Amino acid sequence: MRISTTIFLTDETIGPVRLARELEQRGFAGLYLPEHTHIPVSRDTAWPAGGELPREYGRTLDPFVALGQAAAVTERLGLGTGVTLIAQHDPIVLAKQIATLDHLSGARLTLGVGYGWNREEAADHGVTWSTRRELGADHLDLMRALWAPEPTAHEGAFGHSVRPSEAWPKPRGGAPRILLGGAAGPKLFAQIAARADGWMPIGGRGLTETLPVLREVWERAGRDPKALQLVPYAVLPSPGKLAHYEELGCEEVVLQLPPAGEREVLSVLDDFARYL
Repeated sequence: MRISTTIFLTDETIGPVRLARELEQRGFAGLYLPEHTHIPVSRDTAWPAGGELPREYGRTLDPFVALGQAAAVTERLGLGTGVTLIAQHDPIVLAKQIATLDHLSGARLTLGVGYGWNREEAADHGVTWSTRRELGADHLDLMRALWAPEPTAHEGAFGHSVRPSEAWPKPRGGAPRILLGGAAGPKLFAQIAARADGWMPIGGRGLTETLPVLREVWERAGRDPKALQLVPYAVLPSPGKLAHYEELGCEEVVLQLPPAGEREVLSVLDDFARYL
């Protein structure tokens, strides 16, 4: 089972260049970065984990810029977003960013996709909360049209369309690996089966009960049962927990690093090395 990491990189933490080099040298499989463009200070949305929203949420680096730096100083380290808030992007621009990073990194990119939890942040991007999932799905379909081998049109239902176009580079294989994040439920599982390569559940709790449901939806959609990928995300590890994920068939797990400076982060990596 591959052991990857995620961290809220900010202007106050270890930098992406140092972290990426340390991860590759130590044998970790990948680096995943979250995304928040901004956090409105007057907001009504509660943080899903409860309590006061941690400081790092309003200070996150742009994941694609930071991953570009990480790609430039590594050769094998997997690069991923965890997650890209896809409804908040112009999909034509995002398709170019993703394809470029995938090309320059040698096809090391995993696109983790989510629909967000902060209503105020989404509203500032012009997103209607009740249709954010449908908008995100439409954005994915438009990006796939731009990544298609031949010029392909997409008529979007939410104002974003694209005519048949030349759009290079292309992600290797037609698209990067796409994992959907979010809580278990019929809407999410239907989207995974229709548009993704697998599920990125935060924390990985309750998988014994929910994974069979996802597998049923996946197979009912005509997908290859062996192709479904399950990647528990932002996990605080223990030997028993990782053994359980391996028993469930997980080939990768993403461990949570603290949003801290070099000394603390590297100390945690030293501790996590026992799981490699």
